[in-house]
Amino acid sequence: MNFIDGIKARAKQDIKKIVLPEASDIRTIKAAATALEEGYANIVLIGNKSKIENMAKDNNLDISKATIIDPLESEKKEIYAENLYELRKQKGMTLEQAKELVKDEVYFGMMMVKLGEADGLVSGAIHSTSDTLRPALQILKTAPGTKLVSAFFLMVVPNCEYGEDGVFVFGDCGLNENPTAEQLVEIAYSSSKSFEQLVGKESKVAMLSYSTKGSAKSELTQKVIDATNMVKEKYPEMKVDGELQLDSAIVPSVGKSKAPGSEIAGYANTLIFPDLDAGNIGYKLTQRLGKAEAYGPLCQGIAKPVNDLSRGCSAEDIAGVIAITAVQAQ
Repeated sequence: MNFIDGIKARAKQDIKKIVLPEASDIRTIKAAATALEEGYANIVLIGNKSKIENMAKDNNLDISKATIIDPLESEKKEIYAENLYELRKQKGMTLEQAKELVKDEVYFGMMMVKLGEADGLVSGAIHSTSDTLRPALQILKTAPGTKLVSAFFLMVVPNCEYGEDGVFVFGDCGLNENPTAEQLVEIAYSSSKSFEQLVGKESKVAMLSYSTKGSAKSELTQKVIDATNMVKEKYPEMKVDGELQLDSAIVPSVGKSKAPGSEIAGYANTLIFPDLDAGNIGYKLTQRLGKAEAYGPLCQGIAKPVNDLSRGCSAEDIAGVIAITAVQAQ
């Protein structure tokens, strides 16, 4: 059984209802059909019912078990608008603005999750990250105790002896552009918890840099050194080390040579990138050259499971993220 099949098996143990607000895209409909056929999630498709059903029919896809809701026709739109208005009136939102917003598929889906009528939401195949996360933060808000919402990729690299049999969490690769040392601390902590929740193994966190243990010195390396020290002080239970170059972090022989005495060097499975440039380039290199499956950007720190997608995603990618979201909702 490969990694994502294991996630699907876990999702089947406690079936959750996942909202897909991008049902105008055939990739979303294909992913919905997969989830329903394999039985690991109940699916809500948001959009024009006749268009969705015709697209499914034209592509021989069975979505008969899905719930299809058109925000423009829904009897719930007034209730959702009133609830959205109550949530946002202190920020200046009017009831008329709320009524307009709930016509939007993503906002409508977020209100379903907020009111407990669905367990999680997956979007981003045709929406930007900001168009997915803005309503999530406005409506669902951050999880208790969370100081920073961040994003990670779950990377599954075939035929790879590094990480957890080729499975890694990469953070933050989708949201925080140039995190401070303090923000890197929160990204590391959240990413560690996400790895353990989804992979079921102990997280070993590497704070990545172009330097290993002082081999270079600059403001950039100092930020990672400071973040590493703060993580160790704030979360002493975490297994974390830095600053480490990528090869020092995941290759045992290199880790032993460059960072002798480190219990993380050479064995890291959770990689924290110093900024969004490095994280985005790193995950795409791994995906394209290493033929890795890249699930995400998955969100951490939101009160209920909401996950973003890369706009270059496939139907199979979306189906995998549906399963991951369902497990997060458990």
